[in-house]
Amino acid sequence: MAEKKARYLTTTLPYVNDDPHLGHALEFIQADTIARYWRLLGYDVFFNTGTDEHGQKIANKAKESGQDVKAYVDHYAERFEKLNKDVFGLSHDAFIRTTDPGHMKAAQEMWRRCKEKGDIEKRQYTGLYCVGCEVYYKESELDENKCCLIHKKPVEEVAEENYFFKLSNYQNYLTEYLSKPGVIVPEWRREEALKFVQNGLEDFSISRQKSRMDWGISVPDDEEHVMYVWFDALTNYISTLGWGSNDESKFEKFWKDGITLQLAGKDQVRFQSIMWQAMLKSAGVKATDVIFYHGFINSGGHKMSKSLGNVISPFDVVDKYGLEATRYLLLRHVHPFDDSDITWERLDEWYTANLVNGLGNLVARVMKMAETHLLAPVEVGEVALSEEYKVAIDAFNLQAAADFIWREIGDLDAEITKTEPFKLVKTDKSAAVEIIAKSVERLQAIAVHLEPLMPNTSRIIKDAVLANKKPENLFSRLDQ
Repeated sequence: MAEKKARYLTTTLPYVNDDPHLGHALEFIQADTIARYWRLLGYDVFFNTGTDEHGQKIANKAKESGQDVKAYVDHYAERFEKLNKDVFGLSHDAFIRTTDPGHMKAAQEMWRRCKEKGDIEKRQYTGLYCVGCEVYYKESELDENKCCLIHKKPVEEVAEENYFFKLSNYQNYLTEYLSKPGVIVPEWRREEALKFVQNGLEDFSISRQKSRMDWGISVPDDEEHVMYVWFDALTNYISTLGWGSNDESKFEKFWKDGITLQLAGKDQVRFQSIMWQAMLKSAGVKATDVIFYHGFINSGGHKMSKSLGNVISPFDVVDKYGLEATRYLLLRHVHPFDDSDITWERLDEWYTANLVNGLGNLVARVMKMAETHLLAPVEVGEVALSEEYKVAIDAFNLQAAADFIWREIGDLDAEITKTEPFKLVKTDKSAAVEIIAKSVERLQAIAVHLEPLMPNTSRIIKDAVLANKKPENLFSRLDQ
């Protein structure tokens, strides 16, 4: 049997200019679920996440707050690490910060290799710059008032001498790369990226003058410039594996010889699948195998906004429903690829119907009957994962995988209602015991399929089956 290739996956690195939002939480949990699924299948997995801490936007925010910029990023990086580790219990193998010395060394090595390839040169440039995106835009990419389409704010006309990456050198390479089905999920995002490349690529600025913005990694051999934040931050995907260091063994195993997956929001296509892939090619590193782009989360028909008062904090969601329920709510009720709309009222409805009255009630029902009527724990064999379930997760459709599990939950609940073993036990105990034992086996199968999505809930159910004992209620009612 051929040896299984190692698997690598990474989230994007959120800017540390504000608290984590629900979109960050969605991406973290999606990545964690895929990592746990791969481990369940027996793969050696490296799961990366972290924080992006350089750039003009962050420097401006720190100044507005009256804080030293390093103290500012340390505070928010801690918030993100807390969200990942303590709030969502992610199973990541690395939490990288772009202010880490190892990363900064790797970013400078990326610069050197691209320059040696002839893909970096210094030019005088005048362009339309959005501070929020940290990107230069063409006038055709702005609205009629020369405002950024994302931040709805006027761009700045900036004239300065910068270093440029010759993205135009990679028109043919990127066309070939993006023409391969599967390099981007969903498919329509791949078509979107390919169309962008076919419309013609412009070289992009990859430095800023320190006299204007000094919060960044110094350009090698030029102390008057710092790296453009995207050129710096994108390198984290391989710097976290030791690329550019004295020990590249993890990079060799997980990136060069392994299968690589990046997760990102739908607004990242230009950076992740075009800029980054050209940089990798320039530096002599293989392209990312797959990039999975998710949609945005809105609330009440509007983008979440503090001014509208419709912001839903991931910390508040966990406080109200608990960690496992939050994972469920984001994985099953947020579409994996399209935008989704949620409100507190909908969250309450989904939580009560599908967790309290659904999974929670089923576990209590089955295990109470088992504890009462079975003389010993049911000896359950190894559970094979459903092909439907595996096909769904392999396609990164985590919502479909959750739907499969809840269909199994509903079917088992309906079977118990139909056969009524709790009544049958009075007239035909052996038949009732057989139904209860089979129900326990099916519950164990549900627990196994739940493991990547709701790991703690899965463990509690498995422990209950092993002990033949009803566990404490899995999900508390909201009125308690």
